[in-house]
Amino acid sequence: MEEITLQVLRDEDSGWLVASWDAPGQAGGITTQGEDLRDLQQQVTEAVAAYFEDGEAPQRIRLHFVSDPILVQA
Repeated sequence: MEEITLQVLRDEDSGWLVASWDAPGQAGGITTQGEDLRDLQQQVTEAVAAYFEDGEAPQRIRLHFVSDPILVQA
């Protein structure tokens, strides 16, 4: 696998960033969280390394930030 993409959302209650990836064709995947972007990057790197066997980890990890813009009208 060359690349995986984790979806990133902000948890409304805690304010933390939550990243998740569903493994294709099988149960399971990766879900982790971080207090800020730097912490999330560290947690994602560690979670991906723990999930994949040696030599099978993707070369690239993409973070896709899912957000809905809010327009405030005066």
